[in-house]
Amino acid sequence: MNKFQYKVQGVDYDVEIEELEGNVAKVQVNGIKFEVELKQPINPAHAIRKKPEVHQQASAAPQQAPASQAPAAAAAQPAASATGSQVKAPLPGTITSVNVKVGDVVKDGDTVVVLEAMKMQNNIETEFSGTVTSILVNQGDSVLEGAVLLTIA
Repeated sequence: MNKFQYKVQGVDYDVEIEELEGNVAKVQVNGIKFEVELKQPINPAHAIRKKPEVHQQASAAPQQAPASQAPAAAAAQPAASATGSQVKAPLPGTITSVNVKVGDVVKDGDTVVVLEAMKMQNNIETEFSGTVTSILVNQGDSVLEGAVLLTIA
């Protein structure tokens, strides 16, 4: 694993690259797992190879133990597996407010998240009605275009 520390807009991020296969990287950012699609594959001579299955199974138990030490990371894991329609970020920016919580009922056109991009506040509205099943971002998070913000079932 490669570990990096970044500071983005004054916020510190600890990033671990767990595996890289083609142009998809499995990473952990501050203990939360993401799959990141790269625009171009990294040079194979410098790439991190996919871990053998044996190592993944062996490391499954230790990964659960730190989750109890970090409640925020533990809460994010079940949310990532929630089913439903996804509300995605239309452009990169910073989350300035999350206007809903898990279990809230929303209607088509409701503003669920406010995203700041290029010093403008953008209301992110849902395109469908239902119940919020997961929220994958917090106020202050930086997101990329296409990042899943929340799911609605």
